[in-house]
Amino acid sequence: MTPFELPEFYVPYPGRLNPNLSGAREHSRDWAVAMDMIDVPQHGTVIWTEDDFDSHDYALLCSYTHPDAKAADLNLVTDWYVWVFYFDDHFLELYKRTLNWAGAREYLDRLSAFMPVDGPITAEPTNPVERGLADLWTRTVPARSTDWRRRFVTSTKNLLDESLWELSNISRKRVPNPVEYIEMRRKVGGAPWSANLVEHAVGAEVPAEIAATRPMQVLRDTFADAVHLRNDLFSYQREVEDEGELANGVLVLERFLGCGTQEAADAVNDLLTSRLHQFEHTFFTELPVLFAERGLDPKEEMEVLAYAKGLQDWQSGGHEWHMRSSRYMNEGSATTSGVLGGPTGLGTSAARIVPSLVSTAPQRMRSFTHVPFQAVGPLRLPDFFMPFTAKRSPYLDAARDHVVTWAHRMGMLDEAPGIWDEHKLRAFDFALCAAGIHPDATPEQLDLTTGWLTWGTYGDDYYPVVFGRTGNHAGARACNRRLSAFMPVEMSSPATSVEIPVPTNALERSLADLWARTAGPMTVSARQAFRRAIEDMIDSWLWELANQAQNRVPDPIDYIEMRRKTFGSDLTMSLCRLAHGREVPAGIYRTRPIRSMENAAADYACLINDVFSYQKEIQFEGELHNCVLVVENFLGCDRERARDIVNDLMTSRMQQFQHVVSTELPALFEEFELDAAARETLTGYAEELKNWLSGILVWHQGCRRYEESELRRNASNRPRPFGHPTGLGTSAARLVRSAGVAGGG
Repeated sequence: MTPFELPEFYVPYPGRLNPNLSGAREHSRDWAVAMDMIDVPQHGTVIWTEDDFDSHDYALLCSYTHPDAKAADLNLVTDWYVWVFYFDDHFLELYKRTLNWAGAREYLDRLSAFMPVDGPITAEPTNPVERGLADLWTRTVPARSTDWRRRFVTSTKNLLDESLWELSNISRKRVPNPVEYIEMRRKVGGAPWSANLVEHAVGAEVPAEIAATRPMQVLRDTFADAVHLRNDLFSYQREVEDEGELANGVLVLERFLGCGTQEAADAVNDLLTSRLHQFEHTFFTELPVLFAERGLDPKEEMEVLAYAKGLQDWQSGGHEWHMRSSRYMNEGSATTSGVLGGPTGLGTSAARIVPSLVSTAPQRMRSFTHVPFQAVGPLRLPDFFMPFTAKRSPYLDAARDHVVTWAHRMGMLDEAPGIWDEHKLRAFDFALCAAGIHPDATPEQLDLTTGWLTWGTYGDDYYPVVFGRTGNHAGARACNRRLSAFMPVEMSSPATSVEIPVPTNALERSLADLWARTAGPMTVSARQAFRRAIEDMIDSWLWELANQAQNRVPDPIDYIEMRRKTFGSDLTMSLCRLAHGREVPAGIYRTRPIRSMENAAADYACLINDVFSYQKEIQFEGELHNCVLVVENFLGCDRERARDIVNDLMTSRMQQFQHVVSTELPALFEEFELDAAARETLTGYAEELKNWLSGILVWHQGCRRYEESELRRNASNRPRPFGHPTGLGTSAARLVRSAGVAGGG
């Protein structure tokens, strides 16, 4: 019996079949035999028989996912997929089932030798995985740029190395939380790797200057998430019931939501649909702006569009293959049975598009039909899980007075009426937050941290009022460009320093002051990292303005990932990290355990803010960027249920933070053979993040920024930042407002 019924999938593009299928089948079988992948025992175990290989039909997968590829390119891409699936099954039999950690590490470390970005392969293959990788690398890289090679090496190494993450969870019987799962599945699941091969198959490359931009990252990540979540639905029975796998999205939501398997499967499908909607939204709304801002020429634009179309073809083709491969649970689904899906024969996928669009239309519409400024009242706070004891700087009172004097001097309380005044600044009490997150700071350091918290929050309040209310998004982008000019990287001597423009407002003046006091003692590389953290934050404010203009409640995954930036998490954590960056090899901060620790901490802090600020944002500001609202919208549940889910997510992220600190950091120390000084620095960094987390909670509990009385006072003194909502479905909001219900009026 199957564990659940497959849902109605959102497949908006017809699956097409490459006419070179038969040739790819014959070629891939011959290649797999030549690489000893078929009927050749590995340590006494046959990974694939010939029947296994034929029934999996990877040539059919590639013929569906790359319908326009030339015969030679299709053969090469098919061989890559034969290799990656063989690796997955080979690793399962030899290391996952046996929990052989040492052997797995040695096995994975050797594979890097067969992917040199420059120069020939010098290592000698010892097994089919190494032999296949060496052959494929040699056949692929001559046609690709150095930038593509680097990106492909990174995605391939992620796919290989993070298999250890799966192995670790299996050995500990640990099911990851949803956010951790999505982040790690992108690496170990291989879809970003597939996205690189799409470039090869369509004969186009993403220009290097835009490859790391938000729109291109979102296209890649939404593609990856949709591919993986679809695979999780089809492979649940094989992975969870047969292989004992724990990295499956259905199982993750089953455990996290405490629901049945069918409900979890339906939720995974809703998330899959949401990711595809996000892909389309990014394609139509963000790519044109990116092309204009970066000045891409027509050829470069066409290459990006060909790449995006290739990702769409992969989605539809991958779905068709999952419906046919013996590798997966695909009997009796609505799509194959024809009950809801229409015709099911070869070439009839186009006929299923209309039912697919109809079944998912309510979810798409729900994202655009939120009625802002509803009177929601205070949200009852849950019992927060906080395992760390808060500390407090003895210089708190002095910092409170200093920040008011500084804000007056910068013009924050005088230049922009309706944003802040001295009463608000004292009520917000950023010094209390600084005193908790940096309890051991000197008076000067505490003033500096308080200043950065004040500046970031002022900017976050400034953008909706100055740019959101007028719809002046061009002005917001121009403001961002000017702000970057106040953060020069070269500032050590008159000969290398960059001329800084004259500040024209409080936002610029205060940033220039803070940057000069903070960045002066830093190295150039540290300044670059710190500036990047600030630019990520101010760029995320543009994303918020765009969603607000469209009255669009964000996709859940996009929201979590962007919330880290809108909250300024990396900015404030950088203040901890940069002080001792020279004692630890720079690459250590980019390792998975450190990034996992930071992201878990950031998510907990961001979600604290969302729970406390729910009434402020939803009722008084007409905001859409609040995780409680995002969960309400996505699951169609009430705010109390959404609050509880958000609190559960906070708890799971805190538990993950603790898991990384207690288990993964010590393993990291051993893996990289770090000396005592580096270990002490990283352990100290973890302690600083504990202060950061407990200090942020204490600040939310102790400040008056979110008290209803303060909110009503502010509402009477300041116009709503977005005026009358004008997006889809907001006419009801104007009726509510005319009745005097919303906004506490």
